[in-house]
Amino acid sequence: MSGAVAAAIAGALLVSSASAATGADASTPDALDVRIAKAMAADDTAGETARTANEPSASESSDGPTQDAQIIGGSETTIGSAPWMAQLWYYDPTLDLGFFCGGTVVAPTKILTAAHCVDKNNYDWASYGAIVTGTNQLPTAVLDDDGNYVSTDYHGGTATALSRQWNHSSYDEDTIDNDIAVLTLATPVKATPIKMTTSGDTASYAAGTTAKVYGWGRTSSTTDDVSQTLKTATLPVVSDTNCANVWPDYFIKGHMVCAGKPSGGTDATTTTTCNGDSGGPLVVNNKVIGVVSWGVTDCVWEGVYPVFAKVSKYVGVTYPRIDDSDISRDGKADVFLRNKETGTGYVRASKGSSLGDRASLNSRGSWKGYNLVQQTDLNRDGHQDFVLRRSSDGDVFWRRYVPSSNTWTTTQIFDNWKTRTRILTPGDVTGDALPDLLSVDSAGALWIYPGKGNGTFSTRVKVGTGWNTYNAVLGHGDFTGDGKADLIARTKTGSNVYLYKGAGKAGTSAFAARVKVRSDWSAYNTLITPGDVSGDGRADLLARTPAGTLYLYKGTGKATSEIFSTRVSVGTSYAQYDLLG
Repeated sequence: MSGAVAAAIAGALLVSSASAATGADASTPDALDVRIAKAMAADDTAGETARTANEPSASESSDGPTQDAQIIGGSETTIGSAPWMAQLWYYDPTLDLGFFCGGTVVAPTKILTAAHCVDKNNYDWASYGAIVTGTNQLPTAVLDDDGNYVSTDYHGGTATALSRQWNHSSYDEDTIDNDIAVLTLATPVKATPIKMTTSGDTASYAAGTTAKVYGWGRTSSTTDDVSQTLKTATLPVVSDTNCANVWPDYFIKGHMVCAGKPSGGTDATTTTTCNGDSGGPLVVNNKVIGVVSWGVTDCVWEGVYPVFAKVSKYVGVTYPRIDDSDISRDGKADVFLRNKETGTGYVRASKGSSLGDRASLNSRGSWKGYNLVQQTDLNRDGHQDFVLRRSSDGDVFWRRYVPSSNTWTTTQIFDNWKTRTRILTPGDVTGDALPDLLSVDSAGALWIYPGKGNGTFSTRVKVGTGWNTYNAVLGHGDFTGDGKADLIARTKTGSNVYLYKGAGKAGTSAFAARVKVRSDWSAYNTLITPGDVSGDGRADLLARTPAGTLYLYKGTGKATSEIFSTRVSVGTSYAQYDLLG
């Protein structure tokens, strides 16, 4: 079984007779220490993700070769070789339920893992979970004889709390289908992220492609012991045909992928993932192409392969969860508003199909004196930032939250952009997993400013000319469901709306040829794209009439005239605002 939990984490928990440290608050580092120690001592399983063969799985005989502690058939590796690896620890004291999974840092506050590890219907990760990054070793915890917490050594790693969880809305615990999830950390980690593969990637899934898997899972089919040190194994990608032949009743083509050589029936003749590796990455060319999902009980049943969630299938719905920083931090994009009389900045938090009551944002600084406000997260710290342009001189500023001081700071990022007709923050346009900024100059040229992830930018790259034919160029996120940021533009003549599908590249190939998706949208004086307002993983659009009615157009993920669902009114009082974003 390449599934979930490291049962009986032998050697990971040291026992002493020291007195316990108790009473830590749930938000303190000490509470995370206790949570992780309790999870290490538990022997529960996250989901049931094994397929059981007709007979007990084969195991190594007592006189067979002795296996070292490792992913079965793999070898030790360092955190320097896989800096994006994460340990997922879960312990719910109300149920005395604890388990372990692997995961991958795909952004400073985002962990990609398996849905059976997250399972929002059964597990509350914000209350009972913790993530450890920055180390190739499992923690060493000390409990006293009564099971009370004493201490934890993270071996150079860092424990981090979580703020929320998401798993695929169609995850099926019976078929283990759509086994993909994202956890959001309460604070960013220093671990270097790794990118997910793209929706159009086929080369990585070609039969025989060399892939690598990583994890701390079980080290043998005959014991529940997991590895204290991070392991890796090289697995060739298996064709869908071969995988389906082995798993005719379980393999779902397009949603799953197999990797490895057929198990040999013993530890000595098998290289595979096992219990405790769940949620970890399958990597090709430094991109995650799979997430450890399921396998056979005890991992080495002769002739079978481990099965992974196919990331190219899910990057479209997963990417918005990576790039989902929003003002209220609940995973649904919110609307920024500035009152044209008072200059007060407000937010109306999304409720999915409607907007909540407005709340003042003036504690984050003054909103007067600016003629543009865009939402973004330039440093990928999970806190929503703002890009603002000052009316007097066109200087552009980055306003961001500083968690260490619990304050907001405003930094200039561009000088004299008074003549720029459009400034937009669509997310990652270039395909490097870092947010970019785009602008249209007075001559109608569209430029990409590739973000460095810290509020600074690389040398600008020209996309093309003719963009002054539009009276709106906007975008935030993925409208087409392929995991790449797109643009929406409305013509000055005819008020027709076009989609520019993102290609995940810079330069003239950054966007595909435009596709007309709406005719005559002259009834609207303002269009905004704050992101995924509905929370369904698709970018949405809002449009305001001169009378002040604001409509929500939910994205469908289709790159056609059906790109938006039927509009829904979210209010009639929006004429009072001169800036929306």
